[in-house]
Amino acid sequence: MRPLSEQEIRASFVNCSKGEAKRLAVPRDLTERPWGDLDFLGWRDPGAPDRSYLVTEREGRPVGIALRFPSSQRGFLHRSMCSLCLTTHPGGGVSLMTARKTGTAGREGNSVGLYMCTDLACSLYVRGKKVPASGTRFEESLTLQEQIARTTANLTAFLDKLYA
Repeated sequence: MRPLSEQEIRASFVNCSKGEAKRLAVPRDLTERPWGDLDFLGWRDPGAPDRSYLVTEREGRPVGIALRFPSSQRGFLHRSMCSLCLTTHPGGGVSLMTARKTGTAGREGNSVGLYMCTDLACSLYVRGKKVPASGTRFEESLTLQEQIARTTANLTAFLDKLYA
């Protein structure tokens, strides 16, 4: 993913108002992010524990979505798998993230959801740059490029549902 500025990030949101996008908390460490290892930029809102944001490139331009997830945590013995990168995590490491749909459907309250890594670090888990709390990912027969392509395809399919 190419590096994005704060202005590009704020302008990219498709499922919230311009006012909401102007007020959301954008990470202050954008220059320090490992952009070359990211398929999308994801972060949690430090001021609102039930909100996260995700920005990716779609058809050559940045597209951002606001996400919500429940703040309740599962027990450490419970394991869940992220639907994007297929990384398993114990406890609250995976959450059902919901996003309001775009356009009229979103204004009417319709949303879509997907189980994702709570920290939205899927790109780093796939590349082995970050290790889940369980200490390892399942070994796969797919190459790294195939795993990255699968993660990107899963994200694209989720974004497609926002527009449907």
